[in-house]
Amino acid sequence: MSETRRVETIVEPQSVLEGAGVKLQRSIGTRAVNYLDPFLLLDDFGSHDKRDYEAGFPLHPHRGIETVTYILSGAVNHKDTLGNSGSIGAGDIQWMTSGRGILHEEMPQVRPEGIVGFQLWVNLPAKVKMTRPRYQDVRADRIPEIQGKDGARVKVIAGRVGEVRGAVSDIAADPTYIDVLVPPRSAYRAPIPRGHTAFAYLFEGRATFPGPGHEEVLVARPRLVVLGDGDEVRVTTGDEPARFLLVSGKPLHEPIARYGPFVMNTRAEIEQALEDLRRGTFVQ
Repeated sequence: MSETRRVETIVEPQSVLEGAGVKLQRSIGTRAVNYLDPFLLLDDFGSHDKRDYEAGFPLHPHRGIETVTYILSGAVNHKDTLGNSGSIGAGDIQWMTSGRGILHEEMPQVRPEGIVGFQLWVNLPAKVKMTRPRYQDVRADRIPEIQGKDGARVKVIAGRVGEVRGAVSDIAADPTYIDVLVPPRSAYRAPIPRGHTAFAYLFEGRATFPGPGHEEVLVARPRLVVLGDGDEVRVTTGDEPARFLLVSGKPLHEPIARYGPFVMNTRAEIEQALEDLRRGTFVQ
C-alpha cells in the first residue's frame, strides 16, 4: 500500500541580492533550509521593474554543481569562456553541468514583460564533480506537456511521468523536475520513489497538502513545501488554481564543502578551485 508524503517544513522565501544586484526570492540555501540533498539552492526571480534585474550576473565561475534555469517569461542571454552562447526565453530550460569548471554570464534582457523564472542548483556526486562541462538548452516546444485525468497540466522537464520522459536526460541525481498547474477544486497525485528528497515550490495560487498528522495544510504562494518520505505526493485545490514546481532527486549522502559558486567534498578541493582561479587554470 502506498504512503502519501506529508508536509515536513514550509519555508517562506527570503529576499536576497545576487550577481550585480538582481533581486531574488530564495528558499533553498538559506538559514531556514541550507541543503536538501542533492539540492543546494532555489531562487525565484521575477519583476517588471528593470532596476530589479537588468544588472544581471556578469562573468562568474562554477565548479562541482549543475545549475537549472527555467524561464516563464522574458529572456536571458548567456555566454561562457568555452565559446558557448545563446538565449533562453519563455518556457525554455537550461541545464548546465559545471563539472571541473566553467566561467559564464547570465544577463536578463529588458523587455516590456519583465522577467520571471527560477534557478535550481543540484549537487554533483564526487565521482563526476570534475567531469567536462556541458549545456542542455531545451526549447519550450521540446518539453512534453501532458493533461491529467483531473485536468492538471504537467510539463515534464526531467524524469518520468507515467510513460512520458522529460526533455532533459543523463543527470547524475536522477531527478524529477515538473511544472504542475492544478485547476480549481481538483486533486493531483504523482508517485515519487521512496527515499528520494522531494519538495514543491508553490508560485501561483493556493493548495492543500497532507499535514504531519491526519490534518490538511493550506499553503499560499510563494512557499517552499518540503515533503517527508513516502511513495506519492497528493495536492488538492479549492476555489482557485495552483501552480508549483515539483522536484525530487536521489540523495548523495556525501560530505559537502561549499564556498559561493563552488561545491566540493573537502575544504582542500575548495582551496584548489580558488588556486586554479588565481592561476588562470580554472577553465581547461
